Amino acid sequence: MSLVVLVTVPPERAHELARTLVDERLAGCVNVVGGLHSVYRWQGDVVEDPEALLMIKTTGERYPELEARIKSLHPYEVPEIIALPFDRALPEFQLWLRDALEPTRG
Repeated sequence: MSLVVLVTVPPERAHELARTLVDERLAGCVNVVGGLHSVYRWQGDVVEDPEALLMIKTTGERYPELEARIKSLHPYEVPEIIALPFDRALPEFQLWLRDALEPTRG
């Protein structure tokens, strides 16, 4: 199973986190979407912050390691990590993703 994992981060941390996940083969690709403005409730207050969204492509097999690594690097106490499975994609993309996550390939 393939996954798109959505993670919000402070804009200044987005590229570093994205690069680390790809370098460590936990993600085949990470799109960094900047310019977000998030409104959320935290510890009883409504908070507004600029954020970036990471759109991370990985597999179900790599997800546990990916989640643990994001948690270890993320500056938030409770990071937003949402995994969305997908089973339909261009077959060549699916093959590329699997190859990109293999330690000796990609």
